[in-house]
Amino acid sequence: MLQVVLQKARAGATATGTTLKVLGEAGVIRPRNPLALARAAKVLKDWGTGPAGGFTAAALLDPRRTAVIDELGSLTFAELQARSNALARGFAELGVSEGDSVALMCRNHRGFVEASIATAKLGADILYLNTAFAGPQLVEVLERERPALVVHDEEFTGLLAKADVGTSVLAWTDSPEPTDPTLESLIAGRDGADLEPAGRHGRIVILTSGTTGTPKGAPRSEAGIDAAVSLLSRMPLRYGWRTHIAAPLFHTWGFAHLALAMLLGSTIVLRRRFDPETCLRATQDERCDSLVVIPVMLQRMMALPEETLAAYDLSRVQVVASSGSALPGDLATDWMDHFGDHLYNIYGSTEVAYASIATPVDLREAPSAAGRPPYATVVKIFDPDGRELPPGETGRIFVGNGLLFEGYTGGGHKEVVDGLMSTGDVGRFDADGRLHVEGRDDEMIVSGGENVFPREVEDCLMRHDAVLEVAAVGVDDPDFGKRLRAFVVVSREVPEQELKDWVKENLARYKVPREIVFLGELPRNATGKVLKRDLHTE
Repeated sequence: MLQVVLQKARAGATATGTTLKVLGEAGVIRPRNPLALARAAKVLKDWGTGPAGGFTAAALLDPRRTAVIDELGSLTFAELQARSNALARGFAELGVSEGDSVALMCRNHRGFVEASIATAKLGADILYLNTAFAGPQLVEVLERERPALVVHDEEFTGLLAKADVGTSVLAWTDSPEPTDPTLESLIAGRDGADLEPAGRHGRIVILTSGTTGTPKGAPRSEAGIDAAVSLLSRMPLRYGWRTHIAAPLFHTWGFAHLALAMLLGSTIVLRRRFDPETCLRATQDERCDSLVVIPVMLQRMMALPEETLAAYDLSRVQVVASSGSALPGDLATDWMDHFGDHLYNIYGSTEVAYASIATPVDLREAPSAAGRPPYATVVKIFDPDGRELPPGETGRIFVGNGLLFEGYTGGGHKEVVDGLMSTGDVGRFDADGRLHVEGRDDEMIVSGGENVFPREVEDCLMRHDAVLEVAAVGVDDPDFGKRLRAFVVVSREVPEQELKDWVKENLARYKVPREIVFLGELPRNATGKVLKRDLHTE
């Protein structure tokens, strides 16, 4: 018994030491006014580490630091605190109370941030809606989730008219005199003084991508400090940086950096719409130290003319943090060759949040690798019977960390084995301990008796100099049983046979696509994932 107690004590001491080391290197642990520290600690105890407590603590510690910069200007942490207090009172007058949920359908701007904080201060759950939802998807999700209030940008009014949303408030307006109440009208004239803590801590509900059907709600309670330490252990973000979050804030990755901003006192730079050159310009002109993207954003920036890329100076940037899907082909090395070795690619899912992080060294040595698990994260590869597989063997990827979701809001859960949750992907560890994701477990086809994953063929085609984008799906084949059909976006005319020969030169014959279809663009959702279900109808 004594030995067990000593082992647990040593493990706890090691964990505490690692946490202090990581937070110290990030600049989170720094000399502070003892009174301000005590007040911030009480805030986190009373309000939790979610948006309510996190931004309130940041306002106590750095009230004059700029918190948000968007097209409307800038807000300090103190201004954000007062405005979200007033907005919370406005939401309460509209009937929002503890245990309710508030749905947000907003692009990246201050209204998204303020509505998130205000909702959390009332002890209500925050439901983030994808801004690319089609009408039927939106109707299904809102009928299932039944939010007490919907906060949305005016451009989505027509879509929301098809759903029974009850009370709604406009977060961003385009017309000079909107008829619905706005966030600004709720803030104006209301008391900005601090509120009493709610009786419960609201949850964050992020929707799955919906690439295979109706998006599911994946709720999770506040992450606490452990999740931040995990990310910071392999991604060197620092206190007080200016961060351009180009990834959608409603996406797991965009929201993760909004959450990190509370801990790191970051100034977050937001633009409502992504445009590749605008993103480069904002990163340069706002003197950003880090840039948060999804891979398709990197693709679209790298597709700009060489003279355009050369016109922007990103030498101040120290971290480009990418997540949401795999980095195709040689995208990682192409980006670093242009802008420097500062690219970090994070593999995860809506349900497990994060699983592994590929550093610039990883991406130089193995550009397609998903990297290694960060601190306090376990990743294992299991066979169909739940047995762990050794390095080199492909199987299902399972993850354990401090941010696993709690089960879908409409019922159901991801498979769990020995406390680890399935990501829905298959992959393997290489001899150096790096994770390689080979594809979705439901995308694999058997061609000529061999397992074929679309990802390998997609990466091969992406390395052809004429191919800009590619996606592959399985189709019936009279000779092999199944083959892949590839859909490509090209920069110049190229014969179909040339692309087939390219694959044949680099991969086995049974991996050559049965046919290649040329498209002007691939169907994608707002987080950049290709909607392969739409390709099956092409």
